[in-house]
Amino acid sequence: MARALLIVDVQNDFTEGGALGVAGGAEVARRITAYVREHRDDYAHVIASRDWHHGDDDNGGHFALDGVPDFTETWPPHCVAGTPGAEYHPALDTTLVDVHVRKGQGVPAYSAFEGTTDDGRPLPVALEDLGIDDVDVVGIATDYCVRASALDAAGVGHRVRVLTDLVAGVAPTTSRAALEELEAAGVELVPSGGV
Repeated sequence: MARALLIVDVQNDFTEGGALGVAGGAEVARRITAYVREHRDDYAHVIASRDWHHGDDDNGGHFALDGVPDFTETWPPHCVAGTPGAEYHPALDTTLVDVHVRKGQGVPAYSAFEGTTDDGRPLPVALEDLGIDDVDVVGIATDYCVRASALDAAGVGHRVRVLTDLVAGVAPTTSRAALEELEAAGVELVPSGGV
């Protein structure tokens, strides 16, 4: 049985000062790096996802270009491919990452499982090819992309844990609701010190 760590969307636009900055995002980036350095041998592979949106269209309605975003289904432009906002946060040590996933390339995409690896494989196929059974999920944002990624990981048959001290959410209420939904779906919620 092989375990992977999935680091979700630890990008400049999702941390403080970014287009959709989440409070505590930079600190989560630092803590994830420290955790991976200490626990690298616990994982067969470390995978990191990024939003990688088009800059010249609304990405299938994901960007509210002509109106006010509702911050539920439409958003201000963010994580546009090739811009500083789309890059990983500098506190995340990407030398520790084995597989990079890009998602939202012209379409709305919250889950890393909607993305593809640098060699063009959908993430579920890459995990199967790598022999991954168990997936630990960390990153940003608890109530959106972490939630969607963990639900999809469980939905395709992986045993999933969310490391609760290595995630940051948009809002406390929606983050709590997301964690409750994940737990109800069979996802284990554990602090990183308890793995």
